[in-house]
Amino acid sequence: MQIQYITGDATDPIGSGNKIIAHVCNDIGAWGAGFVLAISRRWPQPKAEYLKSRGSLTLGAVSLIQVEPGIWVANMIAQSGLRAQRGVPPIRYDALKQCLGILAVEAQKLQATIHMPRIGCGLAGGKWESVEPLIQEALPTAEVFVYDLPH
Repeated sequence: MQIQYITGDATDPIGSGNKIIAHVCNDIGAWGAGFVLAISRRWPQPKAEYLKSRGSLTLGAVSLIQVEPGIWVANMIAQSGLRAQRGVPPIRYDALKQCLGILAVEAQKLQATIHMPRIGCGLAGGKWESVEPLIQEALPTAEVFVYDLPH
């Protein structure tokens, strides 16, 4: 599987057929910075679903929310808290790997392509060179598009 890199907006996924937009959420119920703002501008459902789960957010869990015909948003809980603790960034690679495994099953069920920003590498503090291999390993047969905003 070759990740396809696109310049554009991951909330406006390219191509035809079913699509899943995947992103990382924290485990404390805080929604209000980063890529979630772009999601909230387009659809209210992912935030509402996430906030409804407050208090029971588990690292490694995925919530799949249909936002339009043929488009789902995957809220992946792979960030512990909001800030680095003792130099450790909030991204949890083991939880991300678990989320990506769930995402693979859902994408196969829906016969969907997967679209995402550089997950876990913004506010979560992850490194793309650590995230990219997790995506390649967990989604070996999926068509994955990673979006970078234009400069």
